[in-house]
Amino acid sequence: MGAVGVLLTGQGQTNVGATMFDAAFGADDTLPEGQIPSVDASLTLIRNSYSVRTMQPLRTLKGFVSPLSPANPANDGLPESGERLKPWNPGPLSNEPEMEGVFHVLTFFYLMSSLRWYWRERKNWFAIGNLSVFYPEYSRRAGRILRKKLSFRGPDFFVALGVDPNLPRNSWVVEREGKYPDVIVEILSKSTAKKDRGEKKKIYERTFKTHEYFLFDPDTKRIEGFRLVNERYASITPDTRGHLWSERLELSFGLHEEHLRFFAADGTLVPLPDEAAIQAMLDREKSRVASKKLAAKNERLLLEKSRLTAEKDRLAAKLRALGVDPDDLA
Repeated sequence: MGAVGVLLTGQGQTNVGATMFDAAFGADDTLPEGQIPSVDASLTLIRNSYSVRTMQPLRTLKGFVSPLSPANPANDGLPESGERLKPWNPGPLSNEPEMEGVFHVLTFFYLMSSLRWYWRERKNWFAIGNLSVFYPEYSRRAGRILRKKLSFRGPDFFVALGVDPNLPRNSWVVEREGKYPDVIVEILSKSTAKKDRGEKKKIYERTFKTHEYFLFDPDTKRIEGFRLVNERYASITPDTRGHLWSERLELSFGLHEEHLRFFAADGTLVPLPDEAAIQAMLDREKSRVASKKLAAKNERLLLEKSRLTAEKDRLAAKLRALGVDPDDLA
């Protein structure tokens, strides 16, 4: 799939080292879930006060040769496994193609924007789209990393939990971050569907060990979901609304106006910031109108009460004029 140069959400379809991956990994030849092959204990996380800006355009690295380029069969442009990154270095630049059309861009925007609003009070997560995930190809059988250069994949959208969202990142380097994404979403197209359901699914399952993997087909509006069960992906069954529940996000994926959106546990739509603002405005207006109607109703009741009191007093006075005490009639 493709990519808008954005520092907050992702996708891609590169295939570095796929043959070596297939040769190295058998059905039982995997690491425990979440374990990252240790290369050097001295590798540290980047920590500083840099704030990631929403929708920041990705820069083009001068002189950087795409690993997909025919002129670079040795993939010399890829970073090396175990390379020591300086504390202020945000890592190698992402190498993802552009997103495939408006629908892909909107899907990324809806997921990213609504999640950022919904989790605005949370400080321990990072979501992005079209950003390269650089990772070492490791063979448990051989007990070593298979190649010097890092391989990479570019999910359309992924979420990593328990991480610092404010580190400067040009890409997601697993050796530095200490983990793979927790949830990955791929937006299918005619050119990527086979790879997303096959090769990438296998890598996310066996190498990334990403807990949940979701696929969305914009043409058929079909949503598929998979969750790791005994280290293999099992299909997620839709609920009565047709939504697919994510254990990691504690949110569901579903359709709203033909777009992939997040839904809360009670089935309500997780709004975009502008949708939330409009709803808040509507709620305030409804409250104002309701208060105005209530005030008008109370005023009418007071006027009616005052009229009835006056009428009662008039009738009591008339009875007294006739020599009848109205209190004796009670």
